Amino acid sequence: MKEIIDRVIIASDINERDGIGVEIYRNDELIAEIFRDDTDKIRAIRVFKENISVELMEECIKIFKKEIPWEFIKYD
Repeated sequence: MKEIIDRVIIASDINERDGIGVEIYRNDELIAEIFRDDTDKIRAIRVFKENISVELMEECIKIFKKEIPWEFIKYD
């Protein structure tokens, strides 16, 4: 059974962290966020729901890679 992702929000954050990411919703419930932090130079996943299938997580990562540039912003 294919899991349905019904909404993807692309959002930047400059308050607590500095970068851009995607929020992934399924059935109007936030299930995961994948964020590229340009200050700390990391890409991180936060999961908001228990028991997410590997297939759904792979789909979330695929969306992140498609929507968010992979390279970190370089600050001088």
